[in-house]
Amino acid sequence: MEALTLAEAALVLGVGLGLAALLVAEARGQRTPALIAKSCASTLFLTLALVRWQLGGWQLGDPSGAWIVAGLALSLVGDVCLVFDRAFKVGLVAFLLAHLVYVAAFNALLPAEHWPPALAVPMLIASAIATRWLWPHLGRLRPAVLAYIVAITLMAWGALSAVLAGPAPAITMAGALLFYLSDLAVARDRFLIRSFTNRAWGLPAYYAGQVLLALSIGALAG
Repeated sequence: MEALTLAEAALVLGVGLGLAALLVAEARGQRTPALIAKSCASTLFLTLALVRWQLGGWQLGDPSGAWIVAGLALSLVGDVCLVFDRAFKVGLVAFLLAHLVYVAAFNALLPAEHWPPALAVPMLIASAIATRWLWPHLGRLRPAVLAYIVAITLMAWGALSAVLAGPAPAITMAGALLFYLSDLAVARDRFLIRSFTNRAWGLPAYYAGQVLLALSIGALAG
């Protein structure tokens, strides 16, 4: 990956500062400051992706970069929705679509028919364990959560394939796997145990993952 420009470095720093403010607000149970901090941090990772795409992606005819920008935009919508309990289902749909858009991005880098089946095995095992773990607590949301788990499994498999068997840089895989892990924190907080501990590790994993995916745009050889 090329060195960051000053503007890109400032945006990454801004995401970090927004994340820090979000964690403080979450620890204190302050919903409005949390919403502001989360919205700012997520807007900044989307801005970072747009900058990367403008500088390199669209000029190279890189469709994967456009898909990643769309995925980050959907993630921003999901981030805002998850602050409000009543909007959880809308947030779930937004993130489901974000994962599917990322699948399209990885498919643009390496067509899905060339994704090695062996690389799906670790993700299938992890997702099966997560499904068994969550299943008794999902209630009416079982079909929706199952669809979501299928989508994030495909997303992670696509990222592994695009990096290990295709042209994508390693940060693409790191970003996707961090996004996958952050979803486990959200699921644990929503369906098992409400605790700041979930957010204390889930939010950093999430924002680090999205920043890495944004930064991968300029390095994708699609």
